[in-house]
Order: sequence, then C-alpha cells, then structure tokens
Amino acid sequence: MTQTNIILLGPPGAGKGTQAKRLVDERQMVQLSTGDMLREARTSGTEMGRRVAAVMDAGHLVTDDIVIGLIEERLTTGKAGGGYIFDGFPRTLKQADALGDLLQRLGQKLDAVIEIRVDDEVLKDRIVGRYTCGNCGAVYHDKYRPTKVPGVCDTCGSTNMKRRADDTEEALRTRMLAYYRDTSPLIGYYYALRQLTTIDGLAPMDTVAEAVAKVLDKR
Repeated sequence: MTQTNIILLGPPGAGKGTQAKRLVDERQMVQLSTGDMLREARTSGTEMGRRVAAVMDAGHLVTDDIVIGLIEERLTTGKAGGGYIFDGFPRTLKQADALGDLLQRLGQKLDAVIEIRVDDEVLKDRIVGRYTCGNCGAVYHDKYRPTKVPGVCDTCGSTNMKRRADDTEEALRTRMLAYYRDTSPLIGYYYALRQLTTIDGLAPMDTVAEAVAKVLDKR
C-alpha cells in the first residue's frame, strides 16, 4: 500500500474529523491529533512525556519544538501503512516550515493539503446544533440529524447526550477569529507550493469523501 501524508485544513465544524475518520477506516491511515498526542505523552513516562507534563503542569503553552518532537516520535516509531493525517498541526506558517523540514529530514513528503471550505453562517448552524452520545460517541444535530427518539441514541440506546461547552455562538466566534488569524495563511502558503486542493465542504458527506479520495488517488 502506498503511504500518503496529508493535511486537512478548514475552520471548526468544517467536517475535518469526519473525513479523517473515513480515511482511517478505509485507507488504514493514522490520524495524528496534536491534542491526543499531548494527552497521551503526558502520562507515557517517556522523556518527551515528562517534558510535556512539566510544561502543561506549569500552566504554559506547549512549544512548537515539543509538538514537532512528538510528531517525529510517531513518524519514526509508528506503523501507518496508508500514511498520516496531520490534525491540528500545522496551525501557523512557522509550524508549516517546521513540519516540512521534519518530513524532509525523515525522507518523507507531504502529498496533499486539502482545504474543506464552508460558509461561516452554515458553520454556525452546524456547530451550535450538534451533540454527541456520551456512551458511544455517535454524532447528532438538532436540525440535520436528530435522534429518532428524542434524547435516545440511535446506535446504543443511551440517554447520555452531551454538547461541547464551546459549541456556542460566542465560543465559535473566538475559535473562528483564531482560525482566520493564524491558520488561514496556510492556504496561501500551500497554494504557492502547489500542494493545495480546495473542496466544497457544504456538499453531502459522501460527496466530500469522494472529492477527498479523488485528490489522494492522483498522488
């Protein structure tokens, strides 16, 4: 199987997580989520884990060097027959340069950067109305995908429904501001490198997945 390394770009609620999960299931890719890696490293007992724990316990932000170190650890010790999906990194131009340098040093490359583009108002509608089953993780939405029986998960029957604390209009504005300020410059960066493909995130989920697959199959 050919290994493919990709970045999924897009604002909160664009559907990156949904598409990443499909790629993991269908192409045996590994999703490298910086948030998950930091949480795992903190309790791993490794030298890098102790560095992460010390920084986080002190209430400081984890530096780019530490995150790059965690990614390097995964790329050199992990097994991903289908390749890697970079999730939540890079977020800035400096991080993009660091990732490019790391991949080059390891004899690997970035095969594609896919921007999932959606309208801000649609994003607000999507995010404010979503909720998940606290038992099995199934995702629902007040308008687009309500449970068949109100308050009861279609998948496992649990009544433990949860909404993220930051799935509010006010929190979304803050997250969108951070995205446009820090992360959206990456779109121009990867466009200049001829690695960027933009797809319509407002299309049905399967149509978006087909568009992603088409980009990867060209590599």
